[in-house]
Amino acid sequence: MFHEYEKILVPIDGSKEAKLAFDKAIEVAKRNHAKLLLSHVIDTRSLQTPTGFEGNFSDEIRKQAENLFAEYVDYAKSHNFTDVETVFEYGSPKVVISKQLTKNYDIDLIMMGATGLNAVERLFIGSVSEYVIRNASCDVLVVRTDLENKRP
Repeated sequence: MFHEYEKILVPIDGSKEAKLAFDKAIEVAKRNHAKLLLSHVIDTRSLQTPTGFEGNFSDEIRKQAENLFAEYVDYAKSHNFTDVETVFEYGSPKVVISKQLTKNYDIDLIMMGATGLNAVERLFIGSVSEYVIRNASCDVLVVRTDLENKRP
């Protein structure tokens, strides 16, 4: 039996891969009459200093995330899709995405890019998408290509 998705989580980080996942998520959401939840998770390990969190630095990151959300929401509207919610979180991106957000928002599909980090960062931090695939309690679709550019 065909499962219709109702709530689709799309983690975004400003990468090309995240944008590709969002593009496809809009189409999947339209077909399923689903809601999109855009998430941006700030890895708290990258914000720590000997005295704790840097307030001004954290505020600037939040402003950048809000600008990114605005761009994505505008893009969705320009593609005739308006059922988009945004959520900003701090923590380990892979844990927040796979466990916290899926539970708190009743997510039944996560659509994400294959990688949002460069190769060096993946060596130290680990692949977020790999962790999410292994630990999420819902379906996960990893977007690797832009089909528009692959069609003849």
